[in-house]
Amino acid sequence: MEFLDVTHNPMLVIASLVIAMVAGFTGLTLTKDLSSKSFAQRKIAIALASVALGGGIWSMHFVAMLGLQMPILFYYDAAVTLASALVAILIVGAALTLLHFIPRTPFIVTLAGGLVATGILSMHYIGMAGLQLCRAVYTPFGLLLAVLSAFGLCIAAFWMAYGERSKRNILLGTVCFGFAVVSVHFVAITGTQFVAVPSFHEFGPIMSNEVLALGVILTSFVIFGAFLWVAVTFLVLPPSATMTAPEPIQKPDDIPETLSPIGVRIPCEKDGSTVFLDPRQVAIVRAEGHYTHVYTDGARHFCVWPITEAAKRLTQLGFLKVHRSYLINPTHIEAFEKQKDKGVCRFAGADMPPVPVSRSNLKAIRDLLEA
Repeated sequence: MEFLDVTHNPMLVIASLVIAMVAGFTGLTLTKDLSSKSFAQRKIAIALASVALGGGIWSMHFVAMLGLQMPILFYYDAAVTLASALVAILIVGAALTLLHFIPRTPFIVTLAGGLVATGILSMHYIGMAGLQLCRAVYTPFGLLLAVLSAFGLCIAAFWMAYGERSKRNILLGTVCFGFAVVSVHFVAITGTQFVAVPSFHEFGPIMSNEVLALGVILTSFVIFGAFLWVAVTFLVLPPSATMTAPEPIQKPDDIPETLSPIGVRIPCEKDGSTVFLDPRQVAIVRAEGHYTHVYTDGARHFCVWPITEAAKRLTQLGFLKVHRSYLINPTHIEAFEKQKDKGVCRFAGADMPPVPVSRSNLKAIRDLLEA
């Protein structure tokens, strides 16, 4: 068996990395702040993000394949090539559905990263199966290395992007996702040899590199258009955010004597049933995807409210929103620490996590607690 000599066009290698980064940023940004949107809006956003991420995986792969230079002419099976794109989009869609429609636990984030890794690997090897007039020959070590790099980098990317849904984390997740897609492709190619075959074995119509290039240009154009659209909202605050003054934080004298007027209870799920907590018992409310975790003395509860709903109902009872992901009951604070331009509130009890105080709320919280 005589293997073909293979080289890569360095410009197209760079272009493939850029496309992977752009697709990652677009998909991860489209899914930001979905907890404040309606169910229908969330479904649309997930569908668009799946197309962006899955389409980006496909586009990156075939831009890199266009840069693959061999001493023979080779073609692609159009049906298999299209199937590889659909597989990537569907598997990424399943991962995003898990992240945004069920409680987002560490296991779910890891599972979603693993699903996206599976999508990248499936897309790569299905796409390679569409080669015509040459055949890919894989080595066990190359396959193992591709699998390990896919799962390791994708899980890391989703932990970064979903550990906290901040702009900084989305950017870190974008970089990790982009390198995951590119690394899997080139690690897999490094462990692959190519041999010439004498005839076509097509399943669908035959497609030349020129036709493939037109398809990749079209998909890349769509991805870059979506990138520009989401980048504007990512970098620029909406007019309402720049013109509206922040809500004042209540002073201690303004806090109601009772935090629990009749009818105001916090619904939490426990053993398949719903229990209602008295807000006076609650020290911390922490965002967890589209839901929240509620901390009482020695226990943590799962609440069906998103953080926006919790803030709407509980701030009027004296709770303070000290961070985009946290509400606190000031009557439970045991200590406050200033850390440079941010702060931390600490609570009694070993199971109570420290609560960060954002830069924008630092002065008001400190003044309130020192009053």
